[in-house]
Amino acid sequence: MLWFWILLRVVLSPILYLGWWPRNRGIRNVPKRGPALLVSNHLSFADHFFGPLPLMRPIFFIGKGEYFTGKGLKGLISKGFFTGVGVVPVDRTGGSASEAALQTGLRILAEGKLLGIYPEGTRAPDERLYRGKTGVARLALKSRVPVIPMAMINTHRLMPPGRTLPRLGVRPGVRFGEPMDFSRYYGREDDRDVLRQITDEIMQAIRELSGQEYVDRYAAEVKAELGGRTVVPDDDDGGLSDRG
Repeated sequence: MLWFWILLRVVLSPILYLGWWPRNRGIRNVPKRGPALLVSNHLSFADHFFGPLPLMRPIFFIGKGEYFTGKGLKGLISKGFFTGVGVVPVDRTGGSASEAALQTGLRILAEGKLLGIYPEGTRAPDERLYRGKTGVARLALKSRVPVIPMAMINTHRLMPPGRTLPRLGVRPGVRFGEPMDFSRYYGREDDRDVLRQITDEIMQAIRELSGQEYVDRYAAEVKAELGGRTVVPDDDDGGLSDRG
C-alpha cells in the first residue's frame, strides 16, 4: 500500500491535477490522524484515484479475496494493484462473509487508519445514488469512530463502465462532509430499524454533497435488470450486507 500511495503522491498526483484539474472540497473534515470511516457513493473505477487524491493520508478499503488469489502474471498484477490502492482482503476464517468484513473493518479502524466504504455495494449503473446496505451502520456503531460522508463528482462521465482510460475535458472531484455523530445509537447495532435509520441518514448526507437523484432500490438489482442476469458486485463492500 505504501509504495503505491507514494507513487500516487509523487508521480500520478501532478498528472491527475494537470490533466483533469479536479475540484475538491471539505478536506478539513477528514482528521489528520486517528481512525475515521469515509462513506462514499461509487460511480466509477476512477474513484480509486480521485477519491484519495487530495488527502495526505491513504484510505483503506475492504475487498473480495478473489482480487488477491489469481494465478500467473494476471494474478500478480491484480494483487499488486488492489494492494496498492488500499484494498484489504476479507479474512473469512471462522465466519460468514458479512461478519468477516465487519471484523476486517474494525481491525483497520483499530489501527488508527482511514477506512473507506461504498454502502451501495457496487458501482452505480448510472449517475444516480442508490439505497445503502446497512452493514455500514453496524460498522459505525461498533467502531464508534467519526463517520465522514464523501461524494465523488463527475467520475461516471469521466470513466464510465467499459472504458479503460479516463476522458479528457471532464472535471472530476470529491467532496467531504462534516463528521456525523451516531453516539445516540451506541449499543443498538443489532436493531434493524436503527441500522436502516443510520444508513438512510448517511445516504442523505452523501446525496446533499453530490446533488445526485436518489433511487430507493439497490444498485445491484437495477444492474441485474439492465443486464438480464445476476450481477456480482465489481467493487463490493466485502460482505457488509443489508440486515434490514
